[in-house]
Amino acid sequence: MAAKWIETLTGSLEQKKQYKQITARLKALPEPYGTAAQAVKRYLLYAGGVFDGDIMMQMFSDFADLWEQAAADGTPVRGIVGDDPVEFAEAFAQAYGGKHWIDKERARLNQSIDDAERGEKK
Repeated sequence: MAAKWIETLTGSLEQKKQYKQITARLKALPEPYGTAAQAVKRYLLYAGGVFDGDIMMQMFSDFADLWEQAAADGTPVRGIVGDDPVEFAEAFAQAYGGKHWIDKERARLNQSIDDAERGEKK
């Protein structure tokens, strides 16, 4: 019961646990994969825009799988991210079709303009 009350304030404790496990997996990667994966992960946190926790955990779990497999196969870092790491990160995030924060802002903007227009017609 206490966990449910705490989760109301802080969000899912299970997702926090999963995120820590994923972060530990990325930190355990050999170099240069660890440094590159951490950099892309940081970008995804800022620019990924995914705000649904379940989708975000799936995205980062798949992300860790990708880097672990690439490290095991000896794939060069540029073989993973290509010539444009930003493009790679943004395409990776787009593959997860959940709601993004920008979707919420777009809906809010449309609603505000609709409300303004209705006020204008009165």
